[in-house]
Amino acid sequence: MFAKVLSGTPFGVEAVLVEVQCDVSPGIPGLSIVGLPDKEVSEARERIRSALKNSGLPFPELRVTVNLAPADLRKEGVGLDLALAVALLGATGEIPQERLEGVVFLGELSLDGELRPVRGVLPVALAAQEAGVEKMLVAADSAPEAALVEGLSVYPVSNLRSAFTFLIGSLEIKPLPQLIPDTGGPRTWLDLALVKGQLHARRALEIAAAGGHNLIMVGPPGTGKSLLARCLPGVLPPLSLEEALEVTRIYSVAGLLPRGVALLRDRPFRAPHHTVSYAGMVGGGAGVPTPGEITLAHQGILFLDELPEFDRKVLEALRQPLEDRGITITRAGVSVTFPASFTLVGAMNPCPCGYLGDPHHPCRCRPHEIQRYWKKLSGPFLDRIDLFVRVPRLSREELLGEGGGEPSAAVRERVEAAREIQRRRFGMLRTNAEINLKELKQHCRLSSEAKGLLCRAIDHYGLSARGYSRVLKVSRTIADLEGVDIIRPEYIAEALQYRPQKEGET
Repeated sequence: MFAKVLSGTPFGVEAVLVEVQCDVSPGIPGLSIVGLPDKEVSEARERIRSALKNSGLPFPELRVTVNLAPADLRKEGVGLDLALAVALLGATGEIPQERLEGVVFLGELSLDGELRPVRGVLPVALAAQEAGVEKMLVAADSAPEAALVEGLSVYPVSNLRSAFTFLIGSLEIKPLPQLIPDTGGPRTWLDLALVKGQLHARRALEIAAAGGHNLIMVGPPGTGKSLLARCLPGVLPPLSLEEALEVTRIYSVAGLLPRGVALLRDRPFRAPHHTVSYAGMVGGGAGVPTPGEITLAHQGILFLDELPEFDRKVLEALRQPLEDRGITITRAGVSVTFPASFTLVGAMNPCPCGYLGDPHHPCRCRPHEIQRYWKKLSGPFLDRIDLFVRVPRLSREELLGEGGGEPSAAVRERVEAAREIQRRRFGMLRTNAEINLKELKQHCRLSSEAKGLLCRAIDHYGLSARGYSRVLKVSRTIADLEGVDIIRPEYIAEALQYRPQKEGET
């Protein structure tokens, strides 16, 4: 006999529906799985055999052949277990074929027949919706994630026996009501009110948040660079529903969605250690590539502390994603494109010992050591950075002061207003940092005084074409924070404060 059911497998940050075709025929007893299964899928043979036995369901002493279509797509993970078991029961006549049509099955089987949650449920549910499938049978712990998808009836099941009795009509399972997403606002981030002093750095942080600009903070140890970076997500606008679904899909595919959480509400904040590998940063791995840190930071912050300590190859790999807001990875004939629209925030010391220019600690570094330290950051990499800011040591009065500056909520109001201006300007979820050369003239209109100041700055600083466009983008964001359409000279002057002393240096 023959039966077929639908399941799905993650592919990049999306998913592909898989048709599980099962044929049971006379011959030497055994279960063969074809159609490019990986090791985890191949091992499902033993899980299915034990799960059926421990659920009181028969396993045929016949030749069983399972094909996973499309056969040219690599199938990974354990999410196909439930579909394989149900297809086998359909092929042996235990479940009527008509009860299996128009349903997507997803879940991992334990040896005792229990169903466990799997990664990639939301992408599979979205793929089912796009294909016009109206029903989905999933592990109970994964059901809320699938219930985010509109128009899809999601049936939660806790074990194989429950799935079987439901499919033959002996058990009633009500579909979960569609989960109405509530993105809300930031909940867990540090408040800017904790930061004492550092008015210049706080202002740079606000500009970075408003325009999506990449930022590097330079200062001696203990001046608050890491604290400032960890306050940045709290001043960013909350995720829109579209952004929240996109971020949740990424974390679902990566298997990093917290247990019991159906929708991520906070913007990602990723802070990998400086020993992170190339594949760990950009993504990769055996088989179908998995997301790396730059994709996990999508719609959020990628914070690199002790920036020059990162491997040069890892930092250079960031150049293309910072420009294109995405990355394509090809491994053994498999090509996957990951989104990577993030704000890069770096923190570093001014020299190897950390005390160059510090009035209280003499620098012990030799000139060639300082030069070698800074050369770890290439000119093309620094060209992608819009804001450079010094974070000096706090004075005694600042340290002993009772309160800090404005709280995050007050700053976030201005940031949200500036982001709304950009949304109306571009008609989509884009920021000033993403303005291309063609749009500079259209969206960065200068007053005559501002144009004169910028001309003098080009001659004085020797600004390159990239440096020129960087100053325009930052000044455009400053104008948006003020609610002004025309860029004024004071906005150009402030933007020039956030550039390195020489182009490509700090």
